[in-house]
Amino acid sequence: MNTVKNDFPIFKRIYNGKPLVYLDTAATSQKPYSVIDSQTEYYSLHNANVHRGVHFLSDESTDLYEQARIKVQKFLNAESSTEVIFTKGATEGLNRVAMSYAVSALKEGDSILLLDSEHHSNFVPWQEIANILKLKLIFLPLELDGSLDLKKVEKYFTPGVKIISLAHVSNVLGNIYPIKQLAKLAHSRGAVISVDGAQAVGHIPVDVVSLGCDFYSFSAHKMYGPMGVGALYIKKSLHDLIPPFEFGGGMIRTVSLNSSTWAPSPEKYEAGTPNVAGAYGLGIAVDFINSIGMDSIVSHGEEITGYAIDRLSSIDGMFIYGPKVAAERGALVSFSLEGLHSHDVAAVLNAEGIAVRSGQHCTMPLHDKLQVNSTIRASFGIYTTKEDIDALCDAILKAIKLLRGA
Repeated sequence: MNTVKNDFPIFKRIYNGKPLVYLDTAATSQKPYSVIDSQTEYYSLHNANVHRGVHFLSDESTDLYEQARIKVQKFLNAESSTEVIFTKGATEGLNRVAMSYAVSALKEGDSILLLDSEHHSNFVPWQEIANILKLKLIFLPLELDGSLDLKKVEKYFTPGVKIISLAHVSNVLGNIYPIKQLAKLAHSRGAVISVDGAQAVGHIPVDVVSLGCDFYSFSAHKMYGPMGVGALYIKKSLHDLIPPFEFGGGMIRTVSLNSSTWAPSPEKYEAGTPNVAGAYGLGIAVDFINSIGMDSIVSHGEEITGYAIDRLSSIDGMFIYGPKVAAERGALVSFSLEGLHSHDVAAVLNAEGIAVRSGQHCTMPLHDKLQVNSTIRASFGIYTTKEDIDALCDAILKAIKLLRGA
């Protein structure tokens, strides 16, 4: 994987006389030449609105847009491309599930199962809709390492539970949650399951049919694609139940002065002019990932994550959150250093040309539970090397010496 960095132009950057060490892929991944070039190509050669013209540019743009949808369908192993809805990203997808599905399918007193480790994007929408519809939020208990004990979880699926919504991979703890088992449990109790796949897609295999998902949301920009685009998978059997999210051009079948009817999915859920270039770039990102191979990506992620855990664990005052076994977590490690604030450490790392995330990572309830004001997160991509991890650890030791005055 060492040569993969050559596919990413940003790694030519030098900061403070040091080469860029990018360890913030969980916030956003860097983009390969092929994805960057796709954006220039689209606007230079094909730019037009989709599904709205008979001229050749509109036809070309529509073809590129729909080809990207098919690529995503195959990448997720969805049964039909009509199950793939383009969005602005995982946040929009999760909000759409909360606001549209809950409004149409839930009633006062019904319950929603969540984890208290969820990203705010999969926490606040449910909090808001629960307040509006007078629903109950129930939080499943996490083990000390952030994992779920399915035997304990089972008793939470009472008759009033209508949906469980959780991350496939925790953006702080790194846990890979047992979606397939939870989906089976939910369906056996008459509930549905919505999954936040922001930290999973492009990093671990995602097969929505095998997993048994009803909804699955993800962002392109965390899987080497452009910002501002993503997708929401909605199982076909739910299309008639879920109303449109927005109203306007492109999603209409008929309009009269008194009423309107809707086009079928996916058009039903894609009102207005979409991010055609972004969708095209997402398809190119899928091609890029497929060219490397998911097996290689998973193997590399486990190797780098395991190496990072081993190296970081050797530093005095280090506390690592989540599972200690790389195969049980995504390619990220969150940690804190005794007596040091995460922002101070991250500032020293930045001076060394090392990009990490510091703060609460949009998980305030989790940090409250952990009784820590903030953490540092190092997250990895296909371009991350062991030399990057060595540079991180060397810089942390420098930060400790500087900040503690040792």
